[in-house]
Amino acid sequence: MIDQFINFVIRPPRAEYNPDQYLWERDFMLAGRSYKRQDLEIRNARGHVLQCSHYMPSPFPEDTPLPCVVYCHGNSGCRADANEAAVILLPSNITLFTLDFSGSGLSDGDYVSLGWHEKDDLKVVVSYLRGNKQTSRIGLWGRSMGAVTSLLYGAEDPSIAGMVLDSAFSDLFDLMLELVDVYKIRLPKFTVKMAVQYMRRVIQKKAKFDIMDLNCLKLAPKTFIPALFGHASEDKFIRARHSDLIFNTYAGDKNIIKFDGDHNSSRPQFYYDSVSIFFYNVLHPPQIPSTHSIKAEKYYDLGALKFGASMDQSLLYEIITGLRCASADAASSSSAPPSILTAKPVDELLSEAVPITSKENSAVNEDEPSSFQDKLSGLSEECCSYTSSNRESWGRCSSLGGSDEESSADCAAADRNRQTTFNALATPVRSKQKSLELPKEEKKKKKAATGGKKTKHEKLEKLEALSKRLRLCIMRRVKHQRHLSS
Repeated sequence: MIDQFINFVIRPPRAEYNPDQYLWERDFMLAGRSYKRQDLEIRNARGHVLQCSHYMPSPFPEDTPLPCVVYCHGNSGCRADANEAAVILLPSNITLFTLDFSGSGLSDGDYVSLGWHEKDDLKVVVSYLRGNKQTSRIGLWGRSMGAVTSLLYGAEDPSIAGMVLDSAFSDLFDLMLELVDVYKIRLPKFTVKMAVQYMRRVIQKKAKFDIMDLNCLKLAPKTFIPALFGHASEDKFIRARHSDLIFNTYAGDKNIIKFDGDHNSSRPQFYYDSVSIFFYNVLHPPQIPSTHSIKAEKYYDLGALKFGASMDQSLLYEIITGLRCASADAASSSSAPPSILTAKPVDELLSEAVPITSKENSAVNEDEPSSFQDKLSGLSEECCSYTSSNRESWGRCSSLGGSDEESSADCAAADRNRQTTFNALATPVRSKQKSLELPKEEKKKKKAATGGKKTKHEKLEKLEALSKRLRLCIMRRVKHQRHLSS
């Protein structure tokens, strides 16, 4: 029984996983922006190879270093625990670095030390980031063992900008005494301390650290890094009083958040919002324009739409020109089609048409069919569904609970701009329909002037088909694509 308890401390269940299955893709989209996962290996002071991943924008902004948060997992966790942290931090222009500590996940090592050796692993990672010109300020986000690791390292490095400490224990010796009662280990009370002392010697021999040295209460009064504490009120593994004890003695700027749940339950959305605000305030990320700008004209990029045998280029220019002259009075001007400067590229003509069509959104919206509005709402839901993931997180931070009410501001802005886009693309068809209302005599004159041209009905059908293609192309550009786990 005592040997099992020792293994529970220094050799908990080890996460074995496939990085391509349980981590974010090497290239992925999040909130309408492109990011990449860069995998790397770092060797710690004991010679163990640490498996690491760095999430950052793709492409990385030139001459603009970004702040970085290092996520530290729990005693039986791995890099996959940081999946939800990526959703919180990346849209704020904060990169995310995560690693498998020595003895955890896919890294080298046989034992974990609940923070003692892990702080040395963290030191190597911070040193790597300091030497990277793409990184400015550095923050730490730890959970359980990772929170203790962050606190132990933060006491040695005051240059850390801020720390989020989720479910940290105050003293490992006291925690082990509590766990004897929690897990109902059958030992007489007078022998419990003797048993813990025996486990102390065994752990020191196997894992090369002394459990008596893991006392955060000795370090908290000497640490001045801004910190946000978090703890679940129903946590029976590490009780909430541990965070209270550290919080009361902590010397730096501090705040504490209590929430429902237990040690391994998913954290509520308001807690993640608080974490996002905290890191934004302490890391001061720069404001970088997105590659998919929220400006309306950027959404007129034709992307993968190419001219080919099945694409009538003159018809496309007719649509674009219709966008440009949509604000003109339908009854005025001659019936001849407007002149087209084919020297200009298509995307330039589209961008020029945006200011005109944006003024007529209200008029066009009244004519839009309900089926198209259903497609638009479905697209909005898909754009804002990035908070849900089919990847497992080994019992840590398993879900953000992404609901419709919790959609991000970025998705809301994208919805408004997509609305402008779709209305603008529908405008040429409406203008053509208005032209059909002209007197019959003028229609006859048009037919005589145009000679063998196609009928208005056929032209309208072709306009509608091309308009649908353009809409589908733009939809494809904003879709959030995720790789399903097997």
